Amino acid sequence: MATPPNRPQPTIKEQRAEKRAAQMEQFKKQEAARKRNRLLGIIGAVVALLLVVGTVATVLVINLTPQTVDEELVSGDYAERVQLYPDLEATHTESRVSYDVEPPVGGPHNPTWLQCGIYDEEQQNENAVHALEHGAIWLTYDPGFATDEQIEALRELARERGSYMLVSPYGGIGEAMAASAWGAQLRFDDVDDPALGQFIEQYWRSPDSPEPNATCNSPLVGPGAIS
Repeated sequence: MATPPNRPQPTIKEQRAEKRAAQMEQFKKQEAARKRNRLLGIIGAVVALLLVVGTVATVLVINLTPQTVDEELVSGDYAERVQLYPDLEATHTESRVSYDVEPPVGGPHNPTWLQCGIYDEEQQNENAVHALEHGAIWLTYDPGFATDEQIEALRELARERGSYMLVSPYGGIGEAMAASAWGAQLRFDDVDDPALGQFIEQYWRSPDSPEPNATCNSPLVGPGAIS
């Protein structure tokens, strides 16, 4: 049998060329992997951002969607319209509270009560609720629906009573305004509604509030105080 001829050994130049080719191939593979990882990272970041934006948008829609007006609560017999919420906690807390009723009518609240008066900015629930504990009445309106005439009429009503009255905007409650006392609330869409006067007469400094003889003066004056 004939012996196959020996293959010539590659020259040093050829060995270097093969090595460079192998290094270039490895570099291309690594660069492709880096590009793929960068693309996956960008896609992941975009997806995460869309999820955050979607969550925030959902929360905003929920918070900004006004309550619908229940016609049975803004017209008819006063006794049937007043919503009562008995057995509310009167404990103090430094934390924010998730109230079942908006605007709230009682429950756990901040140790510092809100100075009674008229405000043109929204107030913190927990401080206003403490004022209700002292027998105050809180008149609220949605600034997106209430007219200037309605707002001024509410303020004048508070001025006439003189003390233990709060007036402030409360976004999200819709067309119907609200009069809130500890454990009770009346919804109305007309400031001249006789039921509103009845509510104030019944619940202003009511002995049924937890601390009807406590002062409504406070070192805490909320934002947007008018008087």
